[in-house]
Amino acid sequence: MYCFLLYLAVLSILAGTAATSQTFTSSGEMNISSCPITYYGQKYDKVYVAFNESRFAVCFKGLYKPGIKNDCIVMSGGTADRGDLAILTKEIPTGSGVHKLLPNLQNAGKCVNIIPLKDSQQSEIEQVELGNFGTQAILAIKTYSGYTHVDVEADAQVNGLTVSKQKFQTAETSKGVITDVSGCRLSGVVYKTNTTVRDPNTCSTVTCNVSGMASAVSDCNPMERCQGNGSCVLNTICTVTGSTVINFVGRIQSVPDRCGYSLMRPSSIPGFKVSAVFQERRRKDVSFLDRVILQLDRPGVRITLEQGGRVQLNDTVVMLNATAQVVHGVELSKDQTGVTAKISGSNYTVSVLFDGSIALIHMAGSSGAQVHGLCVDSSRTLSEEKVSEHSASGCEIQYDDTADSTIDCNTTTEWCNLLKQAPFTACSMHIDPQPFITACTQTLCKYPAVDGLKCQFLEAYARACRHHSNVTVEGWRSKTSCSAFPQGFCQDRFCSAHEFCGEKSNSGETRCLCRAIFASRYKSTGAFGEPTVCGQTSASVTLAKCLLEEKGIDYSVLHLNNQTCTAEMDNLTHMVTFSFDSSNTCGTVVMANNSQIIYRNTIMTQNSSMFGLINRHGPVHIDFSCFYSQPDVKSLAIKVKQSSVFRQITSGGWSYNLSMAAYTSPDRMQAIQSSSDIQLDEKIWVELRTDGLDEKMVVVVTDSCWATDQPSPSGSLRYNLIINGCPNPVDQTVKVEGNGLGTSNFFSFNTFQFSGKTGDVYLHCRVELCVRQGITCTPRCSQAERRRRSASSKYEDENPAFINLSWTY
Repeated sequence: MYCFLLYLAVLSILAGTAATSQTFTSSGEMNISSCPITYYGQKYDKVYVAFNESRFAVCFKGLYKPGIKNDCIVMSGGTADRGDLAILTKEIPTGSGVHKLLPNLQNAGKCVNIIPLKDSQQSEIEQVELGNFGTQAILAIKTYSGYTHVDVEADAQVNGLTVSKQKFQTAETSKGVITDVSGCRLSGVVYKTNTTVRDPNTCSTVTCNVSGMASAVSDCNPMERCQGNGSCVLNTICTVTGSTVINFVGRIQSVPDRCGYSLMRPSSIPGFKVSAVFQERRRKDVSFLDRVILQLDRPGVRITLEQGGRVQLNDTVVMLNATAQVVHGVELSKDQTGVTAKISGSNYTVSVLFDGSIALIHMAGSSGAQVHGLCVDSSRTLSEEKVSEHSASGCEIQYDDTADSTIDCNTTTEWCNLLKQAPFTACSMHIDPQPFITACTQTLCKYPAVDGLKCQFLEAYARACRHHSNVTVEGWRSKTSCSAFPQGFCQDRFCSAHEFCGEKSNSGETRCLCRAIFASRYKSTGAFGEPTVCGQTSASVTLAKCLLEEKGIDYSVLHLNNQTCTAEMDNLTHMVTFSFDSSNTCGTVVMANNSQIIYRNTIMTQNSSMFGLINRHGPVHIDFSCFYSQPDVKSLAIKVKQSSVFRQITSGGWSYNLSMAAYTSPDRMQAIQSSSDIQLDEKIWVELRTDGLDEKMVVVVTDSCWATDQPSPSGSLRYNLIINGCPNPVDQTVKVEGNGLGTSNFFSFNTFQFSGKTGDVYLHCRVELCVRQGITCTPRCSQAERRRRSASSKYEDENPAFINLSWTY
């Protein structure tokens, strides 16, 4: 048989077309790119040859070194020390003698690499032939003398028949050997062509076809892991980073909004489910994982893992450290990597790790777990997994912000593809990096690489590998310059619902920043917070701390006109409030124009002298005011025989009672009753009183009073009693007292009737409010024809108020 094989080899040499020969001594690197060899499933276009006293080696990955697998053919026991390489083009059709001897050889031959070996006397000792049969290859050795056996080695773990070390014994006479060096490689394991093997190390059945393609059918389901002894156990991990859920089998689901979604609901732990809530940060159109919620089977028991490492049991904060404590059956602990929650079912354990940005949900135990949620079934729609109780109204609304022109997506893609390179390759056999690369590129091609986000996806992959397979990706931080972002990026920094923890510009320090949707409510108008709230006797303005800090303003150095009036911050909402009341202790300026009463104050920075030589805060000057309209006082009519009349008035920011009463004595202790008889030319006292107005802020001024013979104040027949706040000088019976001094005043006069008229007499009074500024509201009646008081302090109502008093004779 050997003679027949050698005969075939000789025929191939004689019939082929030779390329340029390459010569070597001792060792050499030979180019076979014109006739590449696919050696056990790996294609090579170079060979490395080397001699020593008793060995010749042909390797494909580098020069032969004992103990290092370089895909080598090693021949020992010979005396050759030099050789040649000739490449011959030869078509060897299927059905040839070679194909009959090697039945797994399915492809036609294309070319042959001929390597004759010689000794120092130029005597041919051996000839090695490597034949190219497309995706297959053969090795033929013609032996003359010297070499006693051949080792065929593959640089991989070998499964199936004995491929890695085939020994061919030769005699001193001329003999030869030919063998098929085709095969498949899968996950670092070599399989012989046209074989099917069950591999207990991978819990799978592997088939290597004649084309050098390997396929594997795993005995484990996608959520299980092979233990290496043929058995499968539950060991799977779900990663949530940014807006992406990478489920237990490596499929991804991106969350486009700010709602709450179910991540997993294991059937063996009744009532238990893990949900995630997403929120926007700097942009409205990109969402991020904000908090993780564990719902227990006990009614109303909810454990929330939040930003900053804060954990709440319902609405109560739970203080944690590295020592685990059990809360309602959940084991909770906290360290520099985040918060971990563990809960056990009947045959497996669920652990949730959350650091404020990345969540890992790891399941381990025996197989057979039934689980639902985004971490399991990517075929379910987001709406099917939406958790309404954790979804705010309008959370499903999606936005489309302007693209960030500073982002270079090509550079971003290169960065994310670092997950395919060392040292991350240490994990690639356990967890596919592609879903993490996809999540990285989708986010960073749209959202700026700030707040530690650039390294977050690398961190997520490294953590997933460590928790799933106990493989540590060594040195990845130093290689990627991610050491600036420690694992506990925002730990123990707690932000309000409208804030998130991020980097302060250009400093690397962290602080609470405004979420984009919240900030957009104010940025369009340049406001720092809510409009001024004006009460009847007070005013306040509430600003957002994060909006102030965005402009470099520290709320703690702000005050009102009076430096002792500073802001109060709500520790839950981080909103800061400035307020003042009618006591005017905060330097409030009270003004009036012809239609309004105005209370004005200013939020400003402290005097620069308080900072010493320097300060790092720009000047702040924010005015805020309250404008009050005079209450509408409607016509009020009484008969003189009635004791008094009340009316509640609500107008603008004011709500008060207005009353008018008539008396028969100056002490105004005895009101006129309906049975009282009022005589003509009898003196009566009329009091106008308000209740509900702050006397420290405003006073009541009776501007004018007059009598008509008709209910209308504009009747043609008119008699003046009070003019411009002063008594009519022609009527000596009229006296005015307390006018402009408080919230009530009174006047007196002698009753009368119109000459030649009978019936009712109607008394009309016009009342105004005046801002209290010293004594400027008191009418000056030194000149009878008019009173003089500051026009700037008087309030003129566009609809004057009238009070009517009538009597009948």
